[in-house]
Amino acid sequence: MERSVSTSPKIFIVGIGDDGFEGLTSQSTRILGDAQVIVGNPQVLGHVEKLSAEKVAVSGDLGEIVEALEKHQDKDVVLLTSGDPLFYGVSKYLCDKLGKDRFQVIPHVSSMQLAFARIKESWDDAHLANLANQPLESVIAAARISEAIGLFTTEAIPPKEVAKTLLGHDLDYFHAYICENLGSPNECVTQGDLKEIAEQTFGPLNVMILVRKPDVPDRPMSLVGKRKFGNPDDVFRQSKPKRGLLTPMEVRCIALSLLDLGDSSVVWDVGAGSGSVSIEAGMIAEKGSVYAIEMDPEDHGLIRTNIDNFAVKNVQAVLGKAPEAWAALPDPDCIFIGGTGRQIRGICQQALKRLKPGGRIVANISSIENLADVHQLFDAEAEAAKVTMVNISHATYQLERHRFEASNPTFLVSAKKPLKK
Repeated sequence: MERSVSTSPKIFIVGIGDDGFEGLTSQSTRILGDAQVIVGNPQVLGHVEKLSAEKVAVSGDLGEIVEALEKHQDKDVVLLTSGDPLFYGVSKYLCDKLGKDRFQVIPHVSSMQLAFARIKESWDDAHLANLANQPLESVIAAARISEAIGLFTTEAIPPKEVAKTLLGHDLDYFHAYICENLGSPNECVTQGDLKEIAEQTFGPLNVMILVRKPDVPDRPMSLVGKRKFGNPDDVFRQSKPKRGLLTPMEVRCIALSLLDLGDSSVVWDVGAGSGSVSIEAGMIAEKGSVYAIEMDPEDHGLIRTNIDNFAVKNVQAVLGKAPEAWAALPDPDCIFIGGTGRQIRGICQQALKRLKPGGRIVANISSIENLADVHQLFDAEAEAAKVTMVNISHATYQLERHRFEASNPTFLVSAKKPLKK
């Protein structure tokens, strides 16, 4: 076994808190007292100005720190840093750059640790991030599954910006704590809902902690009861005289499955009615675009209302009659066709021409005559033509007994457009 031995004096990396020299352990106090040179930023050097050692001020530039340490390598040098040097600190970089054998690390309590202690919350499972070198987008992703989040904010991304971004993604179920100047005489902890934090300004030395509120649902509160697909029929606004034309929940689920939507799919919903298929397609294909095509002005208005109620931004209501209404639309990856009556074969034929190679098409049909026509068309001009009959019965309670009441059967005819050879 080989052992590397450095001939240069050991460099100590000592952590210090905002409470200054008085908050250090006896070991850290002794090391600083024996030091010939103390390197650090002006703020931490202010805590040890009474010591006789030479003070070398550096910025946060890692190259400058390395240069200062190398320049004084023949002396007893201490690098003074804030908190725990190994917790989002300089120690890892220096050990990798100059070798671990050159250093001895004496940590102080980190400001993150102090922050969680101040609010009396455990941080063993918390998601921790430093916004100086990690994107805010990673915090958004973590917020969906984390019970607690600890953040080192920056002047560019202060707590109010974090709160606004979370609210912009409907992540409104966190209680926030902003811990400023921890360990110093002017320490301050502010707490509140994200809407309150988004309106306030804080000092640059802060740690932001987000704690998920207890007993909150697993989705934004504004979307409780609104599913990505398979929503109950009565959550959609419908035209009362024509009630029943909305694609039923069970049929909708099967149709969306047959469409095989991707994250970025372009979808046409032809004869969209109240827009139930369009809205659920939009929530599944959240990076794509969905066009709800409807020729009835009243139903077109209902589509827009339902889009607003479900807060789907990638669904567009298109007023007009097929196929003229889709002339300016981008070619789709998926097409759902319903409510076109006797013209359905012609509509399907026109739709196949615009469907991208490899795209999927599903027609919702209620009559066996139209079923035969569309199946024959898909069998001749597409591939993998398939018919699914959906016959759903729901239990009703009558005379102290449960009975099943059948809905009218409907047919889903699906196919795939061949890839170009």
